[in-house]
Amino acid sequence: MTTITADTAGRDPGDRGTGDQDAGTGSSKADLAYQRILSGINAGRYAPGARLVLAQLAAELEMSVVPVREAIRRLQSESVVAYTRNVGATVIGIDPEIYHDTMETLALVEGYSTALCAPLITPEEIERARAINERMRGLLADFNAVEFTRLNKEFHSVLFEHHQNSHILDLVHRGWARLAALRSSTFAYVPHRADRSVAEHDHLLDLIAAGAEFGAVEQAARHHRLNTLNAYLDHVAASSGDADSSSV
Repeated sequence: MTTITADTAGRDPGDRGTGDQDAGTGSSKADLAYQRILSGINAGRYAPGARLVLAQLAAELEMSVVPVREAIRRLQSESVVAYTRNVGATVIGIDPEIYHDTMETLALVEGYSTALCAPLITPEEIERARAINERMRGLLADFNAVEFTRLNKEFHSVLFEHHQNSHILDLVHRGWARLAALRSSTFAYVPHRADRSVAEHDHLLDLIAAGAEFGAVEQAARHHRLNTLNAYLDHVAASSGDADSSSV
């Protein structure tokens, strides 16, 4: 088992609480620790099953144990980390079944939402989305899964935020929030999917810019999401096959 463990016992006597502030930023150290640890999980530095040790993480982040403990508790509440007595906190892996259901549902609602918004998207917004996609393309050579995933959400937000059906929009937001809770930087697992994803973004923008009919935009957006899902499921199946063959 990987050792990056988190024991949740003990309080640093020098700590006054979890609300101490980082000088000049206004953001709490607990928030900073949360973001840094979550980024490490998304990037694969802390793999599923890895134990997260408070003292070690505090040393890495150059802060006291208290904000790190608070960050671990927050990750636990979001089902990113599990705590087991006598073991400590460990990173939870993505559940393929939950991921499948989340992505499949998001493909439906986001595809519909994107098609519904398409006639309302301005030329300026299309150019903004193209610029984001070019930034994503620029990450392909020296791939950064966390930044690519952040830009991916920013790209799609330009396309699905622009309509008046608040219920559909809420369903889309719930889908993205669920992926965040699953720590779905899927591209950390299937980096080869990133190049094709950027190309599909170009195609989707071309359809919207050309005023394509609802069905064409909806299908392109829905298939784009499902292609990422299928790439991840293929990765899981291949990894399972490798594990089975190595145990024979």
